[in-house]
Amino acid sequence: MHYLLCYELAEEYLERRSRFRAEHLALAWAAYERGELLQAGAVGDPVDSAVLFFQGESPEPAERFARKDPYVRHGLVRRWCVRPWHTVVGADAASPTRPEEAG
Repeated sequence: MHYLLCYELAEEYLERRSRFRAEHLALAWAAYERGELLQAGAVGDPVDSAVLFFQGESPEPAERFARKDPYVRHGLVRRWCVRPWHTVVGADAASPTRPEEAG
């Protein structure tokens, strides 16, 4: 199963992130190396949100990540949520579905 961890970023995110960025990236790369986090990055121009793409049997790894993330702990993230993402197209889709299988 796939999960999206969605961040709504504080207005001063870009100005404040440098202090916490190394710790945030270390947490993200550790989650990647465990096979939990597949992709992550900021969204927008200007940046106003971020999306982190997790895989696993439950949303717990994504939720644990958010609770430990220094961006969350220090107020750079105004709100976060974890949503199941029902992937159906692509090599790594959780439930690959071809047109002939749709119904």
